[in-house]
Amino acid sequence: MYCELCSSPAGNILFEDDRLRVVLVDEPGYPGFCRVIWKAHVKEMSDLAAADRQHLFDWLLRTEVAVRQVMKPDKINLASLGNMVPHLHWHVIPRFQNDAHFPSPIWAGARRSGADHGQPDLAHKLIAALNAVP
Repeated sequence: MYCELCSSPAGNILFEDDRLRVVLVDEPGYPGFCRVIWKAHVKEMSDLAAADRQHLFDWLLRTEVAVRQVMKPDKINLASLGNMVPHLHWHVIPRFQNDAHFPSPIWAGARRSGADHGQPDLAHKLIAALNAVP
């Protein structure tokens, strides 16, 4: 079975260790959208050993903190769906009241033209913020 998350980083790698990677996704209209991707091909959090679950959850929260610091969103959406790609990963999505889909999920139909919340050197800012999170 082909798995796009096993095959490529799918964005700018912000952090990587032997168990996971944090990737800045190129999602039009949603700068700051990150994925925390478990490297081993498993489907669910409960497939992981307790220490691995803790490691993944720690990096999920570190990513949320970094995205909040850099992007200053109105809300963060965290999602672990995997219906289309059954490989354990979490979405960390900064949301703004004037984005194209707010308050609906970004996978719903757009409600309006969204405002641009892009920033120059966003990947570098997020890397610095990730490194600063205790």
